[in-house]
Amino acid sequence: MDSLYNLVKNRRSIRKYADRPVEREKIDRILRTALMSPASKRANGWEFIVVDDRALLARMADCRDFGSKLIAGAPVAVVVAYDPQKSDVWFEDASIAALLLQLAAEDLGLGSCWVQVYNRQHDENTSAETYIRTLLDIPDTLHVLNIVAIGYKNEERKPYDEEKLAYDKIHWNRY
Repeated sequence: MDSLYNLVKNRRSIRKYADRPVEREKIDRILRTALMSPASKRANGWEFIVVDDRALLARMADCRDFGSKLIAGAPVAVVVAYDPQKSDVWFEDASIAALLLQLAAEDLGLGSCWVQVYNRQHDENTSAETYIRTLLDIPDTLHVLNIVAIGYKNEERKPYDEEKLAYDKIHWNRY
């Protein structure tokens, strides 16, 4: 009964990964979970590009000047893309799918970290989205939301401290 609660409580952004490949069975289960993600009008406009090639991961890590370097140390990363022609709430649908990737990874004893791509810059002239789209041959018709780095944890993060949760953010009936 507390399994989802404990999963969320213990899932933290992991930026350091053990030098150990993630088994294909675990990657497949994570991807199956994402394919069950809810989507507006069941449009299923998301696309998942799985990268486990070390050279590509290293190049992906350069998609932004800050916050993306951890991708180079991950044994696998999943790019979450979406076709905005399939739904006007593509951003929400893709975000839900990305979160489910992370929860599925945690459920399998793996760590993960969300690296924002959409609305971020690679350099002065190129967006992070264009950089990743070009690097991975992603069609221009798709938006790239983020990259979820996944691997065996090489750092420990404490679960959320329930005493420090922002309870003042909860409002009943009225603000």
